[in-house]
Amino acid sequence: MKYSPHDYQKYAADFIEKNPITAILLDMGMGKSVITLTAINQLMYELFEVQKVLIIAPLKVAKNTWPAEIEKWDHLKGLTYSVAVGTPAERLAALNAGANITIINRENIPWLIEDSGIPFDFDMIVIDELSSFKNHKAKRFKALMKARPKVKRIVGLTGTPSSNGLMDLFAEFKLLDMGKRLGRFIGQYRYTYFTPDRMNGPIVYSYRLLPGAEDEIYRKISDITISMKCTDHLTMPEKIETQVEAVMSDAETARYEKMKKELVLNLDGEEITAANAASLSGKLCQMANGAIYADDESILEIHQRKLDALEDIIEAANGKPLLVAYWFKHDLIRISERLHKLHIPFSRLDDTASIRRWNNGEFPVALIHPASAGHGLNLQSGGSAIVWFGLTWSLELYQQTNARLWRQGQTAKTVVVQHIVAKGTIDERIVKTLSQKEHTQTALIDAVKADLKI
Repeated sequence: MKYSPHDYQKYAADFIEKNPITAILLDMGMGKSVITLTAINQLMYELFEVQKVLIIAPLKVAKNTWPAEIEKWDHLKGLTYSVAVGTPAERLAALNAGANITIINRENIPWLIEDSGIPFDFDMIVIDELSSFKNHKAKRFKALMKARPKVKRIVGLTGTPSSNGLMDLFAEFKLLDMGKRLGRFIGQYRYTYFTPDRMNGPIVYSYRLLPGAEDEIYRKISDITISMKCTDHLTMPEKIETQVEAVMSDAETARYEKMKKELVLNLDGEEITAANAASLSGKLCQMANGAIYADDESILEIHQRKLDALEDIIEAANGKPLLVAYWFKHDLIRISERLHKLHIPFSRLDDTASIRRWNNGEFPVALIHPASAGHGLNLQSGGSAIVWFGLTWSLELYQQTNARLWRQGQTAKTVVVQHIVAKGTIDERIVKTLSQKEHTQTALIDAVKADLKI
């Protein structure tokens, strides 16, 4: 296929070519992959500045999206690639294939650098979903930092750089510039830009920005960062967000409140405990969805209010394809049982074949888990409506999953994002928190927007 880039795509590719260190913050669906590959092609065959490139991506994106992009465009025909996933033997074979580009999943970075026995001789690294390296204590981060000084060029790609606040940026930008802009140590970064917020004695649970710190952080990273929103540069379909209430009975609400207040619930003779706030949050989310795991991992159903709401949504769609996002395994089990009972064809999107069938319109309902299929997959050909059966606290996963449909190439005039919210439950807090986090995310992106008037 012939590549006819938008102006912003030309600008971003040129920015990568001109700057050895770059952070490209583009909304989902704006073509980060083809932009980066275009720059790689230029750097390799026109400027002769790189010879061997390593692309790090989520597993499904490494296996499917990047190879598909290389093969799709006519101007990239000169690039060769190998995909280093699978067994150690399969990975070694890919690394020894002599390709221009090696694509590897992020989980295998420690193996590549520390255990493979292969010399790390890549002169350019591309990190697809830079936000997955926001934890400076993670093995993948530490391993990649060992190899970082050997690399001349590095590109970080993401649409959600600060999904949990600006503290996330420390590790991401240290990986890019080795601490030049935001400091080499997390303690230094916290002391310079943040102050303790929620505390329990000497234990700090959260930090808040100091006055003026946000603008200063943006200023520090602006020389290597460009950011653009799809709504600024593309004609995007209208995104309509709605909430559908699921109302529990008095008895169901009483059970929910007992767990919330006492952290212990005895339900049908099974004891369920919540040892800490994170565990309690998970259990309350389960209860809001209609079922919960007991301490022996059995599934106890509490209500079917969300299943009833989902059934009503499917009926109202009248055959229009729906993407349904679930979170817990028992969500998947219970949704599947209800769809079987209703004789509604569906599939879980968990492999290349199911994704292809969805995009071909072969079934009206597809089930997707945000953590396993939220990044990089093109699902817009299969439909334009997504239903959140179970919500997530992660803004990154939330935005990325919605962007599987609300993206460039979506032919529908509107994309509908529906949330099934259990009234009076933690669901309402999650929706509010996602909105608050999005303000921080939007502020970062706005602050480092690229000026295309070149």
